[in-house]
Amino acid sequence: MAPVLSRSLANASLASLPPSTPFSLKNPKKVFNLRTAFLPNNGLRNGFSCSGLRWKLEKRNDRIAVRCEAAVAEKEAEETSGEKFEYQAEVSRLLDLIVHSLYSHKEVFLRELVSNASDALDKLRFLSVTEPALLGDAGELEIRIKPDPDNGIITITDTGIGMTREELIDCLGTIAQSGTSKFLAALKENKDLGADNGLIGQFGVGFYSAFLVAEKVVVSTKSPKSDKQYIWEAVADSSSYVIREENDPEKLLRRGTQITLYLKDDDKYEFSDPTRIQNLVKNYSQFVSFPIYTWQEKSRTVEVEEEEEEPPKEGEEDKLEGEEKKKKTTKTEKYWDWELANETKPIWMRNPKEVQNDEYHEFYKKTFNEFLDPLVHTHFTTEGEVEFRSVLFIPGMGPLNNEEVINPKTKNIRLYVKRVFISDDFDGELFPRYLSFVKGVVDSNDLPLNVSREILQESRIVRIMRKRLVRKTFDMIQDLAESENKEDYKKFWENFGRFLKLGCIEDTGNHKRITPLLRFHTSKSEEGLTSLDEYVENMGENQKAIYYLATDSLKSAKTAPFLEKLVQKDIEVLYLIEPIDEVAIQNLQTYKENKFVDISKEDLELGDEDEVKERETKQEFNLLCDWIKQQLGDKVAKVQISKRLSSSPCVLVSGKFGWSANMERLMKAQALGDTSSLEFMRGRRVLEINPDHPIVKDLNAACKNAPDSTDAKRAVDLLYDTALISSGFTPDSPAELGNKIYEMMAMALGGRWGRADGNEEETSEDNAAQTDASSAAETEVIEPSEVRTENDPWQD
Repeated sequence: MAPVLSRSLANASLASLPPSTPFSLKNPKKVFNLRTAFLPNNGLRNGFSCSGLRWKLEKRNDRIAVRCEAAVAEKEAEETSGEKFEYQAEVSRLLDLIVHSLYSHKEVFLRELVSNASDALDKLRFLSVTEPALLGDAGELEIRIKPDPDNGIITITDTGIGMTREELIDCLGTIAQSGTSKFLAALKENKDLGADNGLIGQFGVGFYSAFLVAEKVVVSTKSPKSDKQYIWEAVADSSSYVIREENDPEKLLRRGTQITLYLKDDDKYEFSDPTRIQNLVKNYSQFVSFPIYTWQEKSRTVEVEEEEEEPPKEGEEDKLEGEEKKKKTTKTEKYWDWELANETKPIWMRNPKEVQNDEYHEFYKKTFNEFLDPLVHTHFTTEGEVEFRSVLFIPGMGPLNNEEVINPKTKNIRLYVKRVFISDDFDGELFPRYLSFVKGVVDSNDLPLNVSREILQESRIVRIMRKRLVRKTFDMIQDLAESENKEDYKKFWENFGRFLKLGCIEDTGNHKRITPLLRFHTSKSEEGLTSLDEYVENMGENQKAIYYLATDSLKSAKTAPFLEKLVQKDIEVLYLIEPIDEVAIQNLQTYKENKFVDISKEDLELGDEDEVKERETKQEFNLLCDWIKQQLGDKVAKVQISKRLSSSPCVLVSGKFGWSANMERLMKAQALGDTSSLEFMRGRRVLEINPDHPIVKDLNAACKNAPDSTDAKRAVDLLYDTALISSGFTPDSPAELGNKIYEMMAMALGGRWGRADGNEEETSEDNAAQTDASSAAETEVIEPSEVRTENDPWQD
């Protein structure tokens, strides 16, 4: 309550206390005492302070007036008038954090330094439009990288804008200050920034990545705005640097910057190797808009003359003594020269209408080290909220192993920012796992990267990019499916169809795009593949569902007993013969308002049943169903008359809400499967019998006339076991099933061919063998050998 009272009183600077309140005076001439919890115990004399407020007492006529003065404002004024301090940093520690904490791989130092050189060239090119004198006669705009394996040195030279002494201090001497960012800000103020600006720098720490591999860095730079050339030099793990003027005439540059890295002992072998440097340039800076030359060892064939040492032959005239006999030969010699490292041009920066198919194929093969042409490609530019360019390809061949199907880190999508490679190691940020087979490049200026340019941060921009890339990929696949050349899509489906089926499971939001692309074998097109659109078009008038059967092979699907009635009624059935098919279809549930129905499960409705005939048949065989159920016990949930059989005596179907026989087989085959969940998820089994089959009719007579017959009960057990196998289930004891079949075979075959027993059989066998031998000896005729002629070609 006290703070509330204080705030309420603070709104009025003067409060009057009437005599009737506890604050009134009984006798004005005497000392008063105010009893209240809100005032100090010593009462009021000159005033008091309470709850951040200052109270003063005034006497007016017969009343006591208490004036409130806010002390809070004075207190706030005192707090805000404190001394201001700037943040301080331990420079050596800060540099250590930048070098060793920002970057995951040492090799990115070359990417950062080449990007800085590219920015310097871009700045010069931009400024030379208004100041042509800046270009002078310093040569072409280019970058040259020269490794020295013997001394462990790398030299990176560009002919860009260079730096003055003040810019050296400002850019290299100030950590996290980007000269490129300042340059862009200045251009924006002058409204000179073009839409095609390609400047890369952003954070102002890329230069210090040189200390990842270098123990000392020397920067020599010459700006066309200055007549002097300056040297910036720093050592790793130091908090200071040195700037001096270059006085050696042999080391003077006409324009630009030269960075010399003195490599650490641990990195000399790897990063001073010319081949390693060239590979890094091709990986990270392949599409920088300026030519990058690397110093490489080459070989060539030259002709040389050698003296002959052969002695002269007899009979030849002696030659002049001063004359020497020489012979020309060729040999291979090695030499060093500059080699262009970024020959491939960024094809995504061009207008798609100006690029030929051969150029796309060549770009694809060089970028992704492929030897086959892609099946199809798409080249597009997205503008608006997020701007990026991309070229996507579908490979001509699928992955050789299944690991790439389940691994989203396939390195198939290469991310660039302003043509500089950033990463190809994504965990589903740009593409979902089921589209990981798509290869391509994505180049954007709006990507939210961290300082090391290695990690793609999760943000709304990334989600928008992912959505548009996925949509463009589906458009590309749909165009391939609708093309006149059906073989191309057939080849695509053979290689990547399982990926799209995985998308049915993982990406419910894109079911409408995935479903029209699916292809299946059916009962009407066993050799070819049918789309769901074609299936729906061929549906009969009374057909209300899309029927499917999941098995382990196409052959077993064709001969499955579940199909008999549907084939008889000319109803098409999808064959799901791959392990992923059944799960994919179950996730789709419907297509164009038609439900997917598994014909291997109970309560199959085909839509044209005769209810009167069904009722009569059910009454006739009701006793048989109960008798079979009594014999089988808990093996089946129930026995009923089948609507799907025409030639088979019986079939074993699964319950509505459990696993099918195919799914049960797949789950049993799991390496880390849980047997307890197997028992829980296994659906109930229902035995359906065909009332028109002779075996069922015989059993119906047996249950009425001889229900206790041992042979009849044995026939029921064998009937169940046979239905178990023909329906796709696995018997619990194959050996026991084999013994039952042997017994039935013995009963069926016993004595049919006049079988003999015991010794009589052995004697008859011996007599028969002797008779055969004697007859063979009597009838044996030996033909004389043919006379071979001398010219017989087969003699030898």
